[in-house]
Amino acid sequence: MNNKPDIRIYPNLSTLEDAVAKHFLLATNQAVQQRGQALIALSGGSTPLGLFHLLGSDAYRATLPWTQLHFFWVDERSVPPQDKESNYGQFKRNVLDPLKISSQQVHAMDGNLPPEQAASNYEDMLRTWAEKGQELPRFDWVLLGMGSDGHTASLFPGQSTALMQERAVMAVTAQYEDRPSDRVTLTPRILNLARQVVFMVSGAQKANCLQEVLQGTHDPLRLPAQRIQPTDGRLVWMLDEAAASKL
Repeated sequence: MNNKPDIRIYPNLSTLEDAVAKHFLLATNQAVQQRGQALIALSGGSTPLGLFHLLGSDAYRATLPWTQLHFFWVDERSVPPQDKESNYGQFKRNVLDPLKISSQQVHAMDGNLPPEQAASNYEDMLRTWAEKGQELPRFDWVLLGMGSDGHTASLFPGQSTALMQERAVMAVTAQYEDRPSDRVTLTPRILNLARQVVFMVSGAQKANCLQEVLQGTHDPLRLPAQRIQPTDGRLVWMLDEAAASKL
């Protein structure tokens, strides 16, 4: 990697969440001032929930342009929204419903459809958000995590790259932590168009892999997180000290 990544390290998870919340606040307000709306792409799992509980709290709630935010997902399992494994469902119950976010602002992948169909539908929908003269939209802020195997979104080690280069959204079957599942994921093709991408990584169990991703050989087939290199945007790694302990 020739361009040095922007790496920021925080003492613990709560200071990390606070820093990511501030980053989100700045990015969304800037997008709304410049373009009248902010397109946000979120990962699943527990990490964004803590962050958005914070954003929904009194400290932040009034300072965010909630009605101008549009929420998209980086990946989703092929399960209905009420399933506890649904990224969208989890976020809806914990964030969207309590904050009374309009359904017009929420653009979820359809976990009820076969993955190929869901991927194709989602790509068609995303294209309608592209700016004039462009094929695909540029997200204003993307939140990614990283697994202890180096995966991000549902881009797993060993996946073929041909499809990733032609599609913005693709169906995958992946097994992670012994949980096999069908999923739909955004690909680097669209993620690397984003204006800002934040990797939020915490925990000592990620330290070895993180060191390889950031300082090891470039081997994206083995370490898919290395595929994320925005072409004309900012990439920020926001880490807690435990995750950064090997850097």
